[in-house]
Amino acid sequence: MLHGFRQLHFVGPCVTVFGSARVREGDSEYELARDVGAAMSRLGFSVMTGGGPGVMEAANRGAKEAGGHSIGCNIVLPHEQAANPYVDVSVEFSYFFVRKVMLVKYSYAFVVMPGGFGTVDELFEALTLIQTGKVSDFPVVLMGQEFWTPLLTQLDVMVDEGMIDRGDLDLLLVTDDLAEAEAHITRHSVDRFRLYHRLRPIRAIGETVGV
Repeated sequence: MLHGFRQLHFVGPCVTVFGSARVREGDSEYELARDVGAAMSRLGFSVMTGGGPGVMEAANRGAKEAGGHSIGCNIVLPHEQAANPYVDVSVEFSYFFVRKVMLVKYSYAFVVMPGGFGTVDELFEALTLIQTGKVSDFPVVLMGQEFWTPLLTQLDVMVDEGMIDRGDLDLLLVTDDLAEAEAHITRHSVDRFRLYHRLRPIRAIGETVGV
């Protein structure tokens, strides 16, 4: 935990991109995530991911290609997960819960691409923290309407049954349109929190950017 804080202290403000490790270059999800990474960089954000392959690699790659700052919070697993080559700062974690703290702590918005158990876990972690006021009501964007429609149906059931409030979903945007996602994040994060300047290290007192 302390290692993560020290390494990531100067990376923000970030947008965290969640999504499957199992997509490959050329897949539509990969190319969209690459465009998302580039778009978030152009808005002035560092782009943070879980640091692995698939959507994570694509978002980091897009950020780097756009001249932005790219961060990966990698997890040690017996298979599948390895750090991708498009990160400027890579931090390795043994425990998912510590990694999720880092993925949330430095971010002012979350973009969620299609994915599996891990992606849905990260999505609901963010929504729960927003709902309970543990973090500010940062925007959450689900990219891929067809993929996420069954989940939206379930959320509507939860509202109808009184398990959540309709207002809990106010900052949850579902879209296929990257421009709409950019406008949503600009309105609810960049403008709202006045994110026009990144925190910089004070080198005179020995502070450095994590590497």
